[in-house]
Amino acid sequence: MIDHNRRKLTFGIAGLIAAGASSKVAALMPTPRQTAGPFYPVELPLDDDNNLTEVAGKSGKAKGIISDVSGRIIDINGRPLNGLRIEIWQCDANGRYRHPRETASRPIDENFQGHGFTVTNAEGLYRFRTIRPVPYPGRTPHIHVAVFPQGEDPFITQLYIAGEQRNESDFLYNRIPRDKRELVTAEFKPATTAGTEQQASFDIILNRTDGTPQDS
Repeated sequence: MIDHNRRKLTFGIAGLIAAGASSKVAALMPTPRQTAGPFYPVELPLDDDNNLTEVAGKSGKAKGIISDVSGRIIDINGRPLNGLRIEIWQCDANGRYRHPRETASRPIDENFQGHGFTVTNAEGLYRFRTIRPVPYPGRTPHIHVAVFPQGEDPFITQLYIAGEQRNESDFLYNRIPRDKRELVTAEFKPATTAGTEQQASFDIILNRTDGTPQDS
């Protein structure tokens, strides 16, 4: 039996959670939607939590720059959205997704989970431990993100690295209006918590008010 609580990350780390409230919230501009892409897992991993850098039953750590990604999910009035499932998925440090259509010859990092989920708390906070995203053939580094409001279609977007030179040549990044691109980018900075190298703050603003979805 897998004990997911063994390494599940919590919200009570000083400094990291404080970083979750970014300056983007003041604008209350909804986060742009993006495609889920072709590599959402066909089958979710058995060990599926918010720490993608360790896999139950394996003693190793994921390759790459271990990074914490945290933030808040709020509505356009700045109210936190509690109890929302949020998922992320991305390629490993070798550029491999966990998907049968991913057939590159590069080895899969068996110590990287590939997909994870968590649920927002009463303040709308979420947190993941993963790796700093790396380039994938034809794509700039990115992390796929999906939020699942109850009774609604999932909200899907992608998270990019602020200042990454490859962003400007990425076809999906360039579909986002220039004045909204900062809403899907985050700075990966040196970490202030043990066990990780970098951290990034990424708030997600859903286009809804008083709990009611608005037109996208």
